Amino acid sequence: MRNFMRVIIYAILIVVFIATITPFAWMMVSSLKTQEGIFTFPPRWIPKSPTFDTYQQLFQRMTFPVYIRNSIVVTISVTILVLFFSSLAGYAFAKLRFPGRERLFILLLMTMMVPAQVTTIPVFLLLKRLGLLNNYLGLILPAGASAFGIFLLRQYMQAIPNALLDAARIDGCSEFRIYRSIILPLCKPAIATLAIFTFMGTWNDFFWPLIIMTQESMYTLPVALANLNAGPYATKYNLLMAGSVVVTSPIVILFVFMQRYFIQGIALTGMRS
Repeated sequence: MRNFMRVIIYAILIVVFIATITPFAWMMVSSLKTQEGIFTFPPRWIPKSPTFDTYQQLFQRMTFPVYIRNSIVVTISVTILVLFFSSLAGYAFAKLRFPGRERLFILLLMTMMVPAQVTTIPVFLLLKRLGLLNNYLGLILPAGASAFGIFLLRQYMQAIPNALLDAARIDGCSEFRIYRSIILPLCKPAIATLAIFTFMGTWNDFFWPLIIMTQESMYTLPVALANLNAGPYATKYNLLMAGSVVVTSPIVILFVFMQRYFIQGIALTGMRS
């Protein structure tokens, strides 16, 4: 009976894996086809004449290096700020005693329940008054702190023994030295998890850059891809598929190299309280 259940579980996992990977595989295959090849019936998984001309056209039609630069600058900046502020605030909420700590933390958690669309207009008006439209800071600053990130790291840090920190204080370490030399090294799995979530969310973000950036030279990759105009009468789907491959590749590469920390962080953080 146990072997039968194991076979069933493996079969379900294989089906889920195939259902998950199929759209991505089709996207990559379609990026190597001609426009006519995409509409061939029955569909072909292996292109008759695979070509990389689509990628060449993509970089010719769009100033892709500029969009890639914009996405890299914004994504890396946001990720660094979120990790820095979330780890500092998480340490304060987990290990420091100050009046109103629990109430302030509950108030912070309440902000996670507010949809982003509710705060879009007030934040937009504030950035407009500050002159931060069509500016990197307009994308970076509003996303530089994360309530979810603070919650995630705070839950993880609570399991770190207080005796370890007290011993460091007796030895004369400042709170920032404790945070830098003890807390951060022990929180690598949770930090890696938050880094992946933040990188993915920022890299794929479409809604906020679409509102803030009105100059084409400031577009990030998702916005630029959505504004790819293939012509007045037809859409070149192979061009769109090639652009989608370019946009999703960094996320896949990041996960491949950090999946060990990602899985470990999810597993351990889920058991913290």
